[in-house]
Amino acid sequence: MQECHTGLCLSVYIITFVLGLPANLLAFYTFFNKVRQKPTPIDILLLNLTISDLLFLVFLPFKMHEVVNDMVWDLPYFLCPLSGFVFYMTIYNSTFCLTAVSVERYLGVAFPIQHSLKRRPLYAIGASIFFWIFSFLHLSIVFIIPFIGAGTSPGLSPGQNASAASVVGDVNEKKVCYENFTEAQLNVLLPVRLELCVVLFCIPLIICSFCYINFIRILSKLQNINRRRRLRAIGMALGTLLVFALCFGPYNVSHIVGFIYWKSPKWRTKALLCSTFNACLDPLIFYFSSSAVRGNVGSLVDGVKGYLDRCMPCHLVLRCCETEPDTRSKSDTRSKDESNTNTI
Repeated sequence: MQECHTGLCLSVYIITFVLGLPANLLAFYTFFNKVRQKPTPIDILLLNLTISDLLFLVFLPFKMHEVVNDMVWDLPYFLCPLSGFVFYMTIYNSTFCLTAVSVERYLGVAFPIQHSLKRRPLYAIGASIFFWIFSFLHLSIVFIIPFIGAGTSPGLSPGQNASAASVVGDVNEKKVCYENFTEAQLNVLLPVRLELCVVLFCIPLIICSFCYINFIRILSKLQNINRRRRLRAIGMALGTLLVFALCFGPYNVSHIVGFIYWKSPKWRTKALLCSTFNACLDPLIFYFSSSAVRGNVGSLVDGVKGYLDRCMPCHLVLRCCETEPDTRSKSDTRSKDESNTNTI
C-alpha cells in the first residue's frame, strides 16, 4: 500500500483547502463577471481553470478523511471512484487550461495583428469544452479499473475488487481506495498511466515551455512597453512554468517509474501532494494575469482596512467605558475612607 505520512499529507490538504477555496472563489467571481460583461478568450480559459480548481477543492475533504483514517476507506464505496475521478481529472484539466493560456499569450505578442483579427471568445469556449471532454474520457479509467478481473478474489464484491483489499482475518476487513491492484488490473492501469503522462502532461509541458520561452524572448526585445508591465509579464510566465513543472512533474514521473517497475511506487501519494498544492498557487497566476483580479483583491483589502478603522474607535470607547466605573468606584472609596478618617 502506498505510504502517506498523516501529518504531512493532512497539513498540505488543509493548507490547500484553507488558502485555495477563498482565493479561487474570489477569482471565480471576478472572471464570471468579466465573461458575462465582455468575454475574452483568456478570461474564459482562466474561468475554466478556476472551476477546475474549485471542483478539486470540493472533493478534497474526502482525501482528508482518508488520511485521518489511516488510508482506510470507510465511506460509501461509490464515493471512492467518484472522488478519485474528480481528483485526477481536474489535475489534468488544469494542465490543459494553463497550456491554452500560454498559447493565447504567445500569439498575442508574436502575431499581435493577425491574432487580434482572428481572436474569438467562441474558440476559447470550444477549447474549454474539448479539454473537459478529453480529460473526462481519459480519466474514466478510474471507474473501469474496479471491474477488471472482478470476482477473482473470494469475499470481495465486484465493485470492491480493484479498490479494496481484505486484510487476513475472519472479522476485520481493511478497505483501501484505489490501491492494492491485481495483476490483471495493473496490466491495464500502468500503460494507461504512461499514456496520461505523455499525452496529458509531457505534450502540454512542451507546448507551454515553447510558448513562454518565446513570450519572454519577444517581450525582452520590446522597448515600447512599460518596464514594470514587461517585468510582471515575464515573472508571470516564469512562475507559470515553475508551477507547471513542480506541481505536476513528480506525480507524472511516478507514472513512468510505475510502468518501468510494473507497480505503483510507494511515494506516489506524496508526489500527488505537489499536484494538490497547485490549487492554491493558481490564484497567484490569476493575480498577475488579470488586472480585474488585482482590482478585486485591492478592494477587498481596502474594505478590511476600512472595517478595522471603523471598529478600532468603537473598541477604544468600549474599553474607556469599562474602565471609567472602576476609576470612579476607586475614587469614591478613597473619598469615603478620607471622610471616615476625618470623623475618627
